Amino acid sequence: METTPMSSRPAMPEGYGVPETTAGLLTWDQVEPRLRDSLHYWISSVRPDGRPHSVPRWGVWVDGRFWYDGAPTTRHTRNVEHNPAVTLTLESGSQVVIVEGESRASRAEPDDLGRRLAEAFGKYADAGYAPTADSWAGADGGGLRVIAPHRVLAWFAFPADVTRFTWPDRA
Repeated sequence: METTPMSSRPAMPEGYGVPETTAGLLTWDQVEPRLRDSLHYWISSVRPDGRPHSVPRWGVWVDGRFWYDGAPTTRHTRNVEHNPAVTLTLESGSQVVIVEGESRASRAEPDDLGRRLAEAFGKYADAGYAPTADSWAGADGGGLRVIAPHRVLAWFAFPADVTRFTWPDRA
């Protein structure tokens, strides 16, 4: 069962105007739908030589995690195989959701998670991408990867509602 994250104010330099109280914090119920409903995401990773790399991705938010797929030969996948630390962001610079976590190779059996992922990926059908429930069941998981958040930073009316979400059961 997915745990609900704890919310708090992030530490920011003086002068940003971040309230000192918890009044006005966002709730996870306000943030999670944006992760679920978005069509375009950006994933940033680190190359083995330390240089940053960002790439736009399609993906789905299911069971409190971000699921996406792609070829294991891509720069992004080679990066996260070396260093799984990533950030995932949505497109908006004013309705901000920033996810910090790790990208891990995964797989999904068609009768459960695979079915739910295929349904969620239905949001891309008009763009010509419609994976089936068995797309991620092979030995290599069909290139399926998952990001479980460690920390999420979000705001929709900065600085009044800037909120940090953390999960007590995740490092």
